[in-house]
Amino acid sequence: MVAQRKDANRLSARFPLAPLIELRRDDTLSLQIQIRSRILHLIETGLLPPNAKMPSTRKLSQDLSISRNTVSLAYQHLIGDGHLFTKDRSGVFVSPGYKRHVPKRPMIVGEAVQDVATVAATHLRQKGIRAQRYRCPPDWHRYEYPFIEGRYDRSLFPVPEWREVSRLALGVKEVEQWSIGNDEADDEMLVDAIRSSLLSTRGIEARRDEILITVGEQQGLHLLTELFATNAAKVIMEDPGLPELRELFSLNGARVKQRAVDGNGMVVDHGFGRCDLIHVSPSRQRPSGVTMTLERRHALLEAAKASDALIIEDDFECEMDFLNAPLPSLYSLDTQGRVIYLGAISKVLDPGVRLGFMVAPREVIAAARQLRNLTTRRPSPNNQRAAAYFLTLGHYDTLVRRLRSVYETRLLALRDALNHYRPLTIAIPAVSGGTSYWVHGPAGLNVERLAKVAEAQGILIEPASTYFANPNDNRHIFRLGVTSIPSERIREGIERLSRIITQLCSTPSEQEGVSTHDYLDALTIDSALSGVDLLYNTVYGEPCTITLRADGTMSGKAGYANEDRDVGRWWIEDDKWCRQWQNWAYGESAKFFVRLSDDRVFWVNDEGQDVDNAVIARR
Repeated sequence: MVAQRKDANRLSARFPLAPLIELRRDDTLSLQIQIRSRILHLIETGLLPPNAKMPSTRKLSQDLSISRNTVSLAYQHLIGDGHLFTKDRSGVFVSPGYKRHVPKRPMIVGEAVQDVATVAATHLRQKGIRAQRYRCPPDWHRYEYPFIEGRYDRSLFPVPEWREVSRLALGVKEVEQWSIGNDEADDEMLVDAIRSSLLSTRGIEARRDEILITVGEQQGLHLLTELFATNAAKVIMEDPGLPELRELFSLNGARVKQRAVDGNGMVVDHGFGRCDLIHVSPSRQRPSGVTMTLERRHALLEAAKASDALIIEDDFECEMDFLNAPLPSLYSLDTQGRVIYLGAISKVLDPGVRLGFMVAPREVIAAARQLRNLTTRRPSPNNQRAAAYFLTLGHYDTLVRRLRSVYETRLLALRDALNHYRPLTIAIPAVSGGTSYWVHGPAGLNVERLAKVAEAQGILIEPASTYFANPNDNRHIFRLGVTSIPSERIREGIERLSRIITQLCSTPSEQEGVSTHDYLDALTIDSALSGVDLLYNTVYGEPCTITLRADGTMSGKAGYANEDRDVGRWWIEDDKWCRQWQNWAYGESAKFFVRLSDDRVFWVNDEGQDVDNAVIARR
């Protein structure tokens, strides 16, 4: 034993510890935790054997160029956990009782294991699981313009508030409650908080036994699919709709029919047909973002009644109605108990916390709970209690108010940028809020190619074809989200994306049989555009009228009630038509070549590409 200790001391003297400890100043872990982790790794690998003497805190702190207190704290934690021990007037040593885990024999992957893996993969393919949806790059935050919905910049996460509720959830009494209680039951404090804080705002009243906590909304969808989308069941879902949900239904043998979505939500008409189960996201249609009108909601309930069908109400982003007043949930309008409601604590908290909830008749909740117990059992009770405190202390309401303000600023910035740069013929639906725009590009636009070219230039967009029942017919549609990009970068990102779209789709006028000689000169521009009204639609579908007066002033009225107005001036310079608004188009001046075709005027950029057009209405 004495010889072993001497060998250990000689080893620690020969091999300074500092070079083996790599500290990263930009790491999310503190220096103290990095030191502890690295020393444990050295003990595990045998580089620090039992009884090896550790350098003094003063020596190690000098070698690492860090505070001595940092090293002392790291040593104290390791001593407290039994990895190191102290000896009076001798120093700190590696614990002699520490044993490394050494496998009895090496793990060798042989032919039998490879055969089993091959068989398993074959069965997986036969099951029909396909990875269809767009996969966001894992390092999306490194891109300059990430227009990806559902990814969140770190500034939105309520770090101080979540730290507070996490600390409260780890109190002695709290741990006793969720560690020794029924591992099938959900946290009653969270259930009550959901009833009072979330469901009440949606007009929903529910008892405790009518609520089930889930690991996010996705688990709720899976449980309901297993319970109701049985073999040969007729299921109706939205088109576009979630491809993973379509996959869940199909894997269970259900017959899936997708119904088109327009600006008022899922279309409910005489062709709706009979069915057993309906999935719908009325508050914010997933993924287009449109809101189902109240008339459509009543029509859907009537259609479900006629078919004796159940409705799964996926209440996605119900809190984000900041442009219009929110509509009542389907669940609150239902008088027959055929609607099952799914929600989430918060989409910002969701990536890390993963807590959702289901509201349904107690018989359905009991069956879903039994099915949940066969797989994951209840979601983390610690997270449940932390979320309960998050709701009851008012942090949730504060977060929602903040998100509404942030997302409204970003969404309007995105709308204005799209309307300003208007790459060729694009359109976005009118929305009442939310975090994304569903962009319809020109029919010839290949969005998959656009996404690759844009990604190479630091712009991330999401192709939308996989959301449709017929992907090949919808390759010109994509989605732009604002959850992951600051508002100050939106305009520049759309400007760059607009140039890419124009380059991919637009052909210069010379190639269309239109030469530069067809551009109007100064006198012709003045004659053609003085004293006229220009009629066109905004990119979000609202009518706009621009009046050009002979004295060089102009005025604009947009919206169905002419509620958006602005004034400006126009002039002619170097055979180009120039204009500048006070507020519209960022209040900046712009210059264009002009050409006419019948009663339509086209504005052309320096590259000979049409950037906008309008109908001329002479007064």
